[in-house]
Amino acid sequence: MKKKYTLIKNYEFKNVFNKGKFFSSKTIEIIIKENNRNYNRIGIAISSKICKAVKRNKIKRLIRENYRNNIENLKKGYDIVFLWNKKTPVEMAEYNEISKSMKKIFENAGIIEV
Repeated sequence: MKKKYTLIKNYEFKNVFNKGKFFSSKTIEIIIKENNRNYNRIGIAISSKICKAVKRNKIKRLIRENYRNNIENLKKGYDIVFLWNKKTPVEMAEYNEISKSMKKIFENAGIIEV
């Protein structure tokens, strides 16, 4: 994914956290905010308190891959921050679980095109 399509700076994340809408599911939590651009930007923030770096990176890869597979169906012009649900054990980090959660949240948020 190109840098243009990712949230990198701390103030970008804070802006989404403060002004965005929060959606939660069994495995992931998503905060969505409009960005007035022709494309979506994503950020992934997983706390180091949840697990060690290897497992955090695995979760990030799974989230990125699921997002990449859903990107054609999403409306444009949003900043999206993905978080791992702290109540969910890291062992539940599977492709299918994250995929179900992501689709459910995008439908609830109303940013998925049918």
